[in-house]
Amino acid sequence: MEKLINPYIGLEGYNCFGCAPHNPIGLHMEFFEDGDDVVVEWQPNDNVQGWVDTLHGGVQATLADEICGWVISRKFQTAGVTSRMEVRYMKPVRISTGKVTLRAHMIEQKRNLVDIEAMIYDGAGEACTKVVCTFFIFPQEKAREQFHFCECLTEHEMEEKCNSKEK
Repeated sequence: MEKLINPYIGLEGYNCFGCAPHNPIGLHMEFFEDGDDVVVEWQPNDNVQGWVDTLHGGVQATLADEICGWVISRKFQTAGVTSRMEVRYMKPVRISTGKVTLRAHMIEQKRNLVDIEAMIYDGAGEACTKVVCTFFIFPQEKAREQFHFCECLTEHEMEEKCNSKEK
């Protein structure tokens, strides 16, 4: 697995609830690429409970929406917006089991609409929630101009890019 570099770090006003590392009440998600999947390991705490020892369903939906957006950033090298989200809560995500794992990948593309599937696994590795998001993706030029998206690279790709500029 390779860590993805957040393309918005350093952008003035960037304070995403899902992935901004300095948002004081944010989720501080970090993303990794594992083949076709984007992966997150995230530690819930008691502040995100819906019921005792249970991760709030709205927080689960937010986590899934965020990782699906990163599939767009990484795999399509552009920005997009969620146009539809279907969440299937199969079993409670217990906070006491430790870090949850999210995995997401593209399942279908029709022109500028992309379906992405995300799964949430509890700390014991059991599948708890399945989400399918449909994203409307923007042309890369529009993503650059209106959403300040440049590119979503792995740490290794960023090193190579920096090394090639030094030569």
